[in-house]
Amino acid sequence: ILSELSRDPGMVYFLDNCESHKDAVNENYGRELLELFSLGVGMDGHPNYSEEDVKECSRAFTGWTRGNPMPRWPHGRYAWIRKYDADDHDDGVKTFLGETGHWNGEDIINIIVKQPSCARFIARHLYNFFVADDVEVAQWEGTPHRDPEAIRILEQAFVENNYEIRAVLRVLFNSDFFKNARFAKIKSPAEVVVGTMRLVQDYTTPKHGMHPIASETRYMGQDMMDPPTVEGWHTGKEWIDSGTLVERINFVAEQVGNTDLPGVKAIINRLIDRGVSDPKEFVEGCLDLMGPMEVSENTLLVLTDHASKAGELRSTTEEERADFSKRVGETLQLIVASQEYQLC
Repeated sequence: ILSELSRDPGMVYFLDNCESHKDAVNENYGRELLELFSLGVGMDGHPNYSEEDVKECSRAFTGWTRGNPMPRWPHGRYAWIRKYDADDHDDGVKTFLGETGHWNGEDIINIIVKQPSCARFIARHLYNFFVADDVEVAQWEGTPHRDPEAIRILEQAFVENNYEIRAVLRVLFNSDFFKNARFAKIKSPAEVVVGTMRLVQDYTTPKHGMHPIASETRYMGQDMMDPPTVEGWHTGKEWIDSGTLVERINFVAEQVGNTDLPGVKAIINRLIDRGVSDPKEFVEGCLDLMGPMEVSENTLLVLTDHASKAGELRSTTEEERADFSKRVGETLQLIVASQEYQLC
């Protein structure tokens, strides 16, 4: 992954490595390779690399550039071409993370993946993505992990399987800490929008109005394809503030409250087919058909109390079915406003 990332013409251009030459080294890619792509700033209270390591790393990647772009016309856009310019590579002796040699970029990557901090970096990122929210990378040096044993297991799998990510994922997905993780991650804006549209079964194919729907993630703090920095978006609790939380709830409530949408209709029809009439059974049915979702006893009590206030639940006559549908929509809106819906 690191080798392909380092050669990708888009990355070469984005982090200015095409502007890095043996007689004028640009340190942008070398710094981000270490900080954001492989090691992180520090581990267990100690830095993982020095400024000198950044400089030596950047020297090793001189000559890793892109070919001259082809003109767009008359045939349209051409794909950028990766290029290695041996004449522009600094082949001098370099000392990187304690090892000395005439290192090239591939040598640097081989040294990186052997570091204990690389195993920790991979383990914490995978845990953060699949299991539970962690603090941001910049805080890792001085912030212990919430589950040190889980990280140790993933680190061990990374080293013992010759740095193969597939093997680490196999260990992760079969672990108890993965299987027992519930409501430990805050949904990203993309997950909120896409998950909601799948639930209500709208925009399953392109149609008018798709652009405004796609723009909803921006109002929730995630402008797709435009991260604020090369670091990407800060996740977890940083998705939530007083403004973005209102945007999240209002967007989802508007969608699930629309009883004309196919997915909402399907929920209504299934509840009618089940013949639910008890308020608690009604709420549990809504939760089941929305996920299934599990909520706390307190959330279930609030939802059931609301369902009880509007009287008996019936769906025999056309008028009763209309009222039943309205109450389903209202209940779904309350559910999506709950803490549990905003988590995964």
